[in-house]
Amino acid sequence: MTNILSSIFTGSLTLGQFLLAIICSMVFGLILSLVFMYKNTYTKSFITALVLIPAVETVVIMLVNDNLGMGLSVAGSFALIRFRSVKGNAKELVAVFIDMTIGIICGTGYIAIAGIFTLLLSAVMFLLTITGFGSVSDNERTLKITIPESLNYDEVFEDILKKYTDSYELDSIKTLTLGSLFRLDYHITMKDPDKVRKMIDELRTRNGNLEIMCSRPATNRDEL
Repeated sequence: MTNILSSIFTGSLTLGQFLLAIICSMVFGLILSLVFMYKNTYTKSFITALVLIPAVETVVIMLVNDNLGMGLSVAGSFALIRFRSVKGNAKELVAVFIDMTIGIICGTGYIAIAGIFTLLLSAVMFLLTITGFGSVSDNERTLKITIPESLNYDEVFEDILKKYTDSYELDSIKTLTLGSLFRLDYHITMKDPDKVRKMIDELRTRNGNLEIMCSRPATNRDEL
């Protein structure tokens, strides 16, 4: 077991060792990309990058093995190019850093450790995805109500919201049409999602039949 977990670089770098490290790094990147594609939103370019980044990292680390600090700095800057050009969500950020780590481990010759690391992190990522860990509750909604400026919004909807929701919170207030209207943004948790229509009908009687929108909370891809 000790020999398996040892580095394959025991002396001068050979062509066989060089190719083995690169191929293994791309295979591990491919495994990670396949797991990432499961029930996630992604682009073809990002998946391609997940496969190739470990190979780039591996080559950089191998070529500067006499100065590991410099290698880590250069390799890290390559991986962060995406986040200076295109905004990504937290899961994409984690996937890229896992890719970086795979490349660094392969670049130092510890192929078996890189494989174990890849399988372990991929298994955890897959498990979190299929179990829906951290998912927003199906009862949560974003409620937007437009009201005239003359309406006292502090209490006018309180009894209706208490009737149909387990909890509600006024997140923001925005003026519309030069201040003649207000838009109230609530975060609510419905008691029964099937009664959204009834709740909206009752709210319409209070806001003068102005616009009301109730939707699932949006996931902002530009934030972590």
